[in-house]
Amino acid sequence: MTPPLRVGTRASVLALTQTTTVAERVSELSGAAHELVRIRTEGDVHKGSLTQIGGTGVFVAALRDALLEDRCDLAVHSLKDLPTTRSEGLTVAAIPARADTRDALCARDGLTLATLPDGATVGTGSPRRAAQLRAARPGLEVIDIRGNVDTRLGRVAGLTDTGPGDLDAVVLAAAGLIRLGREHVITEFIDPAVMLPAPGQGALAVECRTGDTAGSPFAAALQDYDDADTRLAVTAERAVLRRLEAGCSAPIGALATVIDGVLGLQAVVCSLDGTKLLRLARSGRDLTADGADALGVGLAEDLLDAGAAAIAPLAVG
Repeated sequence: MTPPLRVGTRASVLALTQTTTVAERVSELSGAAHELVRIRTEGDVHKGSLTQIGGTGVFVAALRDALLEDRCDLAVHSLKDLPTTRSEGLTVAAIPARADTRDALCARDGLTLATLPDGATVGTGSPRRAAQLRAARPGLEVIDIRGNVDTRLGRVAGLTDTGPGDLDAVVLAAAGLIRLGREHVITEFIDPAVMLPAPGQGALAVECRTGDTAGSPFAAALQDYDDADTRLAVTAERAVLRRLEAGCSAPIGALATVIDGVLGLQAVVCSLDGTKLLRLARSGRDLTADGADALGVGLAEDLLDAGAAAIAPLAVG
């Protein structure tokens, strides 16, 4: 009997929901049974802000170790959590079709970003969201928070039956709320013209050992599961992040789309206090991985030429 496909996941409700969806689809495509392997990551253990606990990779390293140590066959990540540098011996073998890329406001009394009163408290653990919130609504008080989806929602007055209800609103990724069936708490899908998402937001990455990308029982299934347009879009977005030498906790947003044979990409670099924003766009017709990467690098160069390094805390000079 063929052993079940071991799929590594974080143990949060959202991670388990996402991983179960992926595992069931890969099982369906490959004909193999599956089992979930729960892995505790550094981001789950340490509850400080993302910048304090290291930002990039804190939700990823333990899953990657489990793959390399043959404790699982696949690992499922939120793509926005993946470092832009490759991990030796591992390959992102599938990026399924992307969910909603937008950020979502979850506020008391059905309030929106425009109708929140000055002085209202809005929680987020993301410097990118915080900076763009401050730029759009300077009168709001942005509060740094951590915790799973339900913990964050519990911080909003009247939104749930649990939690302190000490905030007026929180901002979360729309994709995660939708995957959890929590759409009803969203009071506004924030327009990307106001808040560009994190590079890779709304997309999942299915990672495996590089040696398993050909000839393994699930290799063909992963190839079928991969969505070409999503891969192109996130490749371009992540190239911006890589060229700017910034991590997933940096105040940088990027969004790419493929429409009528054109790959369009926009990106924003923000100061942490939201007083300075630099937003530029590029597009191209080279719908290959190299073309998408070059588009992202080119836009990052445009941002640097326009003074991005003086606005945000980037590693480049």
